[in-house]
Amino acid sequence: MSADKNSLVKVRNLKKYFPITQGTILQRHVGDIKAVDDVSFDIYQGETLGLVGETGCGKTTLGRTILRLYKPTDGKIFFHEIDLMELKGADLRQARRRMQMVFQDPYASLNPRLTVSSIVSAPLVIHRIGDRRERSERVAELLHMVGIHPNSLNRYPHEFSGGQRQRIGIARALALNPELIICDEPISSLDVSIQAQVVNLLEELQERLGITYLFIAHDLSMVRHISDRMGVMYLGKIVELADRNEMYLNPLHPYTQALMSAVPVPDPDASKTRQRIILEGDIPSPANPPKGCNFNTRCPVAVERCFQDDPSFIEINPGHWVACHLVT
Repeated sequence: MSADKNSLVKVRNLKKYFPITQGTILQRHVGDIKAVDDVSFDIYQGETLGLVGETGCGKTTLGRTILRLYKPTDGKIFFHEIDLMELKGADLRQARRRMQMVFQDPYASLNPRLTVSSIVSAPLVIHRIGDRRERSERVAELLHMVGIHPNSLNRYPHEFSGGQRQRIGIARALALNPELIICDEPISSLDVSIQAQVVNLLEELQERLGITYLFIAHDLSMVRHISDRMGVMYLGKIVELADRNEMYLNPLHPYTQALMSAVPVPDPDASKTRQRIILEGDIPSPANPPKGCNFNTRCPVAVERCFQDDPSFIEINPGHWVACHLVT
């Protein structure tokens, strides 16, 4: 959303609704689960955009919709100014060579019946890149790049640890030299000691290859470490977007303020004087979001307008976007 930076991806008013139906034979459409609801943002070339929010807020659905793994209900997705919504068949497949995904569960995202060589070379086979010898050389190069010994080519996923499996998933994502990689909570199922290694690997690859990341996660401290900017998502909408340090030092949306108050502080004295914001109640159902602001049922400072009008997502300060009636 800035003319000063080169936007690799532009998302405009993106929606992804999953229909709710009733009936066994003649299914009747009775409603929608609004997983992603009118989301707009940019991802700049070479940056890491972190995306945080509670479970079920739509982060993973957003990432998969950007890659067209889910068909969007409405809105626009631009990649290098190319409208992905207009692409079909061979054109869409060609665009997908430049966009890849690292999935959350390294145990489920790798086919247990295939060897590491077959898994990592699959994108090359699908897109008909190179002959058998060239593919083998490329697979060995990719495994070395992510820290897996090339002698592991003929081993199966169950012979590796969780961290090693995620490295294999990263190698598969790198096979086609993508410009954008969407990391869908790539460290959430790993041990804490292994999480740091995987994050360091992602940073090294970004510096070496110039990759752009959309990094989806729950761990706010890790997101601050790896991200250049952060977006906060709640019930299908992005409620705040800003530089990572600005987000931590000056959160404007009440939901963001509550999230940041929960981040552990290493200074015991500062921790004692810090005000913890406790949110009451549960997240509303995305099938029946509240009227007005989605956060009004849990917001400690909501006013009458919050229950009537949906706030616009506006730029309060340069690069700092927020959707809240109380922020001016």
